[in-house]
Formats: sequence, C-alpha cells, structure tokens
Amino acid sequence: MHFADDLMVRTREIGHPLCAGIDPHLARIPPLFQRGSMAPTDPATPAAVEALALAFLDRLVGRVAVVKPQVAFFEQMGSAGLAVLERVMAAARERELLVLLDAKRGDIGSTAEGYARAYLEPGAAGEVDAITLNPYMGLDTLAPFAERAAAYGRGLFVLAKTSNPGSGDLQDRLLEKAGPVYEAVASSLTELADELTGPATGWSSLGIVAGATYPEQAERLRALLPNALFLIPGYGAQGASAAEAVRSFVAGPRGLEGGLVNSSRGLLFPEAAASAESAGAWEGAVDAAIDRASEELGLAVGR
Repeated sequence: MHFADDLMVRTREIGHPLCAGIDPHLARIPPLFQRGSMAPTDPATPAAVEALALAFLDRLVGRVAVVKPQVAFFEQMGSAGLAVLERVMAAARERELLVLLDAKRGDIGSTAEGYARAYLEPGAAGEVDAITLNPYMGLDTLAPFAERAAAYGRGLFVLAKTSNPGSGDLQDRLLEKAGPVYEAVASSLTELADELTGPATGWSSLGIVAGATYPEQAERLRALLPNALFLIPGYGAQGASAAEAVRSFVAGPRGLEGGLVNSSRGLLFPEAAASAESAGAWEGAVDAAIDRASEELGLAVGR
C-alpha cells in the first residue's frame, strides 16, 4: 500500500499522530532488563536491548501507527546490535506496526543505491516502511530512495528544520535569493512530493523532518509543502508541547492531520519504569506514558 495513504488511514483510526521512538540508551535500560555490565561490547548487552525493545513493541500494538528505531543505538553494539535491530524491525512489522528507520542516510551514486536496497526493497534484511534522509550532499542523493518509494510504496522523511539547538548553525543561514537553507530544502522537494502523492488521501510519501521546538518555522514549511507528511521530533522530553508539535497540521476528515509526532525517551523510559521491580509494574508505567502522550496529542488535533 502507498505509505502515506496507509499511515493516514491508521492515524485517523487510532485518533492521534504519536510515533514511538525506539532509542535504547544503554545507561537508561531499567534494572529489570539489564544483563552483564551493559557496556556496548559486553556480549550480554544486545540480548538486554532486544528484550526491552520486544516488550515495548507489545505495549504499542493497536495504540500507535508507527515505531521509529534509531539505528545508532544498535550500531554501537556492532554486528550483534545490527542483528537485534533487524529482528526488532521484523517483529514490529509482524505486529502490524509501520517501521520508520531513523538512519539519516545521504550519499551519492552506488553508495546511495546500496543504502536504498538495504532498507527499502521487499525482502531486504533491514526492510522498513520508511526512512529518514539527509539531503545536504544534493538532491541526487535522494533519487535511489525516491525510485523505491514509488515502486514499493515506501516513505521518505528528509531533514529540513531539525529540533536540536544547533540546527540554526546551517539550516537558518540565509541564502541570497531563497531565504533560509531549510526553506530552500523544502522548496526543492515540491516536485518529488507531488510525484509521490497518494491516490486515497492526497498526502505524499515524501515528507520532511520539522522539529516541534520551532513551530513558526514548521508553519512556513507547511506553506511550501502542503501535501508532505511532517516527522516532528522535539515533543515531550525535548520540551515542546503537544500544541506546538501540531502547529503545522491542517484540517482533515477526523481532526487536524499532517504527519507524525515522535516521542522516544518519554515512552521507552518513563520515570516510573526505572524503578519497576516486576514486569507488571514496568508495563503499567509504560502504558501510562503511552496513554498520556496519546491523550495529549489526541486533544491537540481535536479528536
């Protein structure tokens, strides 16, 4: 199915745009799941991360549309960590959760082809439904991903205005005739966004990353890319409110819509989960965090 159409159908049914990030910071793994020293090179660490991630997936089924694993937290454990990532992503898809891999790939020629094959082709070892991309080596770096997005119904999220404090170092630089860099990036994507528009909902599988910590800039980006899905980090642990997170959304058939609002640490590592002494207590803490974020975002979009 076309990624954007699939995503919007799911989020309309669920009633909120929450995306659950899977960022397994090793120092934050609750004692309930810890094994060995929890050092990246400890052979016991990958199994601990996998146990936590799979238990987390079980709490998310039917409650979010998308999960977003961050590849770096798995790469730090070497080949065993990458094997865990592949199994976690496969387990998410088995649970009928869409998988958006936060990999921020961006390279040229055959290298970009290799990345695109690794993640976006059916049957790939790391097969996902969508991926984040870095456009700063040029638009030709996006071509292999765009080809597979069109052929296999995948989604792409291109970095535009990210949520980190240092994003303005480059993204806010003013160009002579095109305004800030992040707006120039968005403007350069309009044709591709139109090419990847879904037949059922009118939303495009070409999206951008627009941080909730910069809501005014997100509104300007929406004006440039009216049919693009926005992946919105910065909600929750990074300080942005639900209302700020959905500032770029527009009216849809069941309330405001326009993308995904990500929460990672707030869902995977709620404070109450850190001291949980039983599986039931941990599940209760995670459930409460998911419910709280879902309710906040549901109210923010008017559902």
